[in-house]
Amino acid sequence: RECAGPRSPHPAARSRGTSVLPAGTGKGPQLTDPNQVDLHAVVAMMPFAQSSGVLLAAAAPGEVAGYLDWAPERCTTAGMLHGGALMTLADSVGAVCAFLNLPPGATTSTIESKTNFFRAVRRGRVHATARPVHVGRSVVVIQTDLRDDAGKAVALALQTQSVVRPEAAPPG
Repeated sequence: RECAGPRSPHPAARSRGTSVLPAGTGKGPQLTDPNQVDLHAVVAMMPFAQSSGVLLAAAAPGEVAGYLDWAPERCTTAGMLHGGALMTLADSVGAVCAFLNLPPGATTSTIESKTNFFRAVRRGRVHATARPVHVGRSVVVIQTDLRDDAGKAVALALQTQSVVRPEAAPPG
């Protein structure tokens, strides 16, 4: 499903609501056709997310979906998925959502994140859905819901992303 963000999203995301990278940013992989989305390329732009096993399923300014599979190397005691792995999933999916709601040329960085954990995950996949709560000039606030395969709430993350605008060129 496609949702319009609270204000005009990045031009590359505006065209069909599914593009995830602005053309010509010079950062990471580029989209040659704005109607084609390479979600693997987006995750590849975030090496820690990629090495942690985070995958994206869909991306639009109003909603980004991703997931993380349970694996023994991502666990703590008793085979429970580590909270840090869950936070990595939420932060990564949330960052993509924030990025898609930025003005042209801007980037983003997480400046605050709070996670509430509700239940342990001992198998299967954790599904993340990130949506913008507030899109402003200096910050974007994203809420990311994490659910297990049965649709039960695993965690809820609320993060604040700074809007980092390009510096103006010095006069002269």
